[in-house]
Amino acid sequence: MKFLALRHARWFNNVHGVNSPQELRHWLVDRASLTQKLAMRTREFRVQRLRQERGYCLADEVAAVGLARRIQVQEREVLLHCDLCPMVFAHTVVPLSATASDWPFFGRLGDRSLGTTLFGDPRVIRGDMQFARLQATHPLVRRAARATGVQQFDAPLYARRCLYKRKRGVLLVTEVFLPQISRLSARISE
Repeated sequence: MKFLALRHARWFNNVHGVNSPQELRHWLVDRASLTQKLAMRTREFRVQRLRQERGYCLADEVAAVGLARRIQVQEREVLLHCDLCPMVFAHTVVPLSATASDWPFFGRLGDRSLGTTLFGDPRVIRGDMQFARLQATHPLVRRAARATGVQQFDAPLYARRCLYKRKRGVLLVTEVFLPQISRLSARISE
C-alpha cells in the first residue's frame, strides 16, 4: 500500500507545502516562461522531444484535467537542455476531447518549445500553479531517470504543474526540475 501511495504525488497550491530548497524556489514559483528563463541563462538551449503519442493519464492528473477516470490522452514528453545538460523533464497531457482548433499547434511542435507557443498566444488562459515533491517511485521521476540515463535519482525531485485553457480545450503541463538545475541557480542574480 505504501508503494502505491508513493506513485501518486501530493500537489499543493502553495510552494511552501513541498519544503523546497531556497535555491530552487525561484524556479518553482516564477510565472514567466520557463523556456525563456532557461535560454537566458545558457549559451545553448535545446528542447529534445522524447515522445508524443496517446497514453493513459497518470492517476494524479485525472482530477486536474477534469476527467472522470483514468483514460487515454495525448501525451508529450521533452527534456529541456542547457549547454547539453538536461535541466527539466516536461510532461504535457491533452484530453482526446480537445479539438485541433483548441490546440492547433500541439501536433506540429516537434523539438520546438511548447512554452513559447503558450506564452505567445493571447487566447491561452493560464491557471494557478501547483507544486509537488516527487518520490523515486512516481512515474514521472522514473521516466525522467530513463530519459537522462540514470538508474535512480538520489533525492526526491521537485515539480510544478499548471492547467492552460484555450477555447474549450485544456492542457496540463508538468515540469520536473532535475538536480542539475542547481548549476544554473548559481548564475541567477535576482
